Parts: sequence; structure tokens; C-alpha cells
Amino acid sequence: MRLTVIGTGYLGATHAACMAELGHEVLGVDVEPDKIAALQSGQVPFYEPGLPELLMRNLANGRLRFTTSYEEAADFGEVHFSCVGTPQRNDGTGADLRYVDAVIESLAPHLRRPTLVVGKSTVPVGTAARLAARLAELSPAGARAELAWNPEFLREGMAVQDTLRPDRLVFGISPEAPHSEQLLREVYATPLAAGVPLVITDLPTAELVKTAANAFLATKISFINAMAEVCEATGADVAQLSASMSYDTRIGGRFLQAGIGFGGGCLPKDIRAFMTRADELGVGEALSFLREVDAINLRRRTRVLTLAEELCGSQLAGRHIAVWGAAFKPDSDDIRDSPALEIAQRLHARGASVSVYDPKAMDNARKRHPELDYAATPLDAAEGADLILHLTEWPEFRALDPHAVAGVVAHPRIIDGRNILDHESWRAAGWTYRALGRP
Repeated sequence: MRLTVIGTGYLGATHAACMAELGHEVLGVDVEPDKIAALQSGQVPFYEPGLPELLMRNLANGRLRFTTSYEEAADFGEVHFSCVGTPQRNDGTGADLRYVDAVIESLAPHLRRPTLVVGKSTVPVGTAARLAARLAELSPAGARAELAWNPEFLREGMAVQDTLRPDRLVFGISPEAPHSEQLLREVYATPLAAGVPLVITDLPTAELVKTAANAFLATKISFINAMAEVCEATGADVAQLSASMSYDTRIGGRFLQAGIGFGGGCLPKDIRAFMTRADELGVGEALSFLREVDAINLRRRTRVLTLAEELCGSQLAGRHIAVWGAAFKPDSDDIRDSPALEIAQRLHARGASVSVYDPKAMDNARKRHPELDYAATPLDAAEGADLILHLTEWPEFRALDPHAVAGVVAHPRIIDGRNILDHESWRAAGWTYRALGRP
């Protein structure tokens, strides 16, 4: 099929390359000429394992190319995927829908034949119905320009796998879009033939799936971090508590790792937008628990600062602190709402000299926080440090020899903000080892 993917950020670039890999002819569309030029030359503007190879292969075989022209996109595509961002509004906690609206406003006037527009962005429930009406109003094709919703469930660091072999597909179909289901089945014929589960539902349910899933995952993370607070007050061990709970098949162990909490471009802004939309719908009390989920998550960052101050003798000013990690999670260079980077910035604001190292996110971190120091290796960051903070769980950090690290620091003290280092090895090497929720 001939597909367009509008918006070539993290979601869009990944979706475009993966749809080409599935055999479709794909045209990526964006309003930023520099981004389009980079992608057309084979450069991925962010780090995602496996994506550069997919991009280059499908550029070379001619199944993938990029443009800034909506008119060209309308002439080219049978199905148009809208993959633009929905960041948090600057003036509140709701979702900023200007980019989603701009896709319809820019594309619809050029749609002169039957076509399907498919939303993939995470949006407040009710957005799709509004966009469908606007699409029919603006398009010369009228009602023959249909709209469906197909939410994305990508995990950064595993986005290629999650697109080519998703754990489920959800099609939000409207009665006013009778051809949309068949077209989407053709788009996803390969994963469907491989047995990927398919849920066909209405537009509001499809919109809610992603926000509900993210709210549940955020709740699970904040739950175990709330237990970490209780463990610290009682002398219990949250890692052993989590392990014991995970054997219950009703609970499971995923997202039950206590630490400094979640960040990134999805969970924080999505749960806030979800609460805002619930308030607008008059059912705000139903999601009132998410306010505490958000508050618990933010408290974890403050707890690291308190613990750092405790280990440094109540004095952070003038201390040299090494921060291992800047990305919000491993296998990503994404620093949006990164707990690690926020903690580093807050330490700097209290007068500490902060040296940061991350395997992939250094350039992004420098642009956002040029006031911090940046090191070429973990040991360079730790040189002369009074304290090390391990804040992003890259495998590189777990592989470090605590004896070797002890040889370069001023004081062997470490806070394991992700609860994954071998605490026995670090303590045996003479380190003062502390972690959230552990004795």
C-alpha cells in the first residue's frame, strides 16, 4: 500500500521505517526541512536501537522517502498516519493538541479522493470524533475521507520490535468510516498473519487504551515507590518485598522496581492530561488517585537529594558529585522529564559541582543544561567525587568494577537510585552504599 506518516519525531520516524520494512511504499512528512533532509540522508535524529539500519535499508530500496509537502502527501497516500506529538500545555496540565489539529487543517484540503486518516498520537478522549468532523468539513472528498484511531504502544529502546511485532493492535472504528477496518487490516497484514491479537473497538475506547495503560503502569511504579517510603521508615527491604510480590501471578514483577521513579515524554504528561480530561468530563474523582501517583513520583527525586545531603554531612555546596545517567531510561537519548537530569540540576543549584556521564544522552543534556559538567567516561565523572549517584540503569554502569571506581573517587559513597547494582560487591569494596527503600 501507499502510506504517509505525518510527523517524523520519535513515533513517526519509527513508524515510517517499520511500515516500509513491512513492504509498503511510505512517504514521511514533516514541516521541518532540516529534519526531513537528515532523514532522507539516512540520519536518525535520536537514538533508537535498530532504527538506523531499517531507515538506510528502506531508503536504499526505494520504499521510503520524505517530504515537506502536504499536497504531495495527499496525492501519494491511500492511508495517512498522524504521528505528531501531544506535549503538556504550557499554561496547564492538559494536552497541547495544536500539532494534531494542524495535521487535519493542512492535509484535509488536499484530499480529493477516498482516503483514510489514522491517528496514532495519545490524545484526550473525544478528540477523534472532533477531528473526524473537521476532516469531512475541510476535505473535497467529504465523507469519503474517513478517520480511524490506532494507538501506539512503543517502548523507547524497543520501538522497532514493538512496531513490527506488537503485543496487540487496536483499531478504533467509527460507523461513519465503513472502509477503515479493511484498510487497516491490509496495512497490518503481516503482524496479523503472525497471530498478533487485534481489538476492534469504537473511537473513544481506542483513545482511552493508551492513556489507561500508561496510568496503570505509572500507578504500579508509584505503588512500589510508596512501599519504599514505608520500608525506609521500618527498616524493611523494598527489593525483597518487590521480589516476594512478583511471584503472585496476579501482580507480576514488571514495573515493580523501586527507585527514582518514571519520566520521559509519555507517562508524566499523559497521566496529567488524563486527569485534566476527566475533570472536564465531570468525572475527576474517578482519577483523583493519579494525583498521588504523580506526587509519589516527584517525591522520589527529592528523596535522592535528601539522602545525598545526609551522606555529604548536610553540606552539598562545594561537594563534587558524579551523576551516572542523563536519559530518563536506558537504550534512549531522551531527556524529557528525566529524573536523573533534574536531580543533577537541583544538586548544581545547591552549590555542588556536578559531573554527568551518559552513554547516549550527553549532547541532549548539554543543550538543556549547559551549566553542568560532562565527562567522557563513568570513571572520568567519578574522578575526585565525594559521592556518586547512579540514576539511569545502563548495563555499562552495572559492569563497572567497584574496586576500580574506588581508586578514583575522593570518598567511596554511592546512591543506587535504580536499585540494581550488586550492593554486596560494592560494600565489600569499601563503599558506603545506599538505595531507596533499603536498609
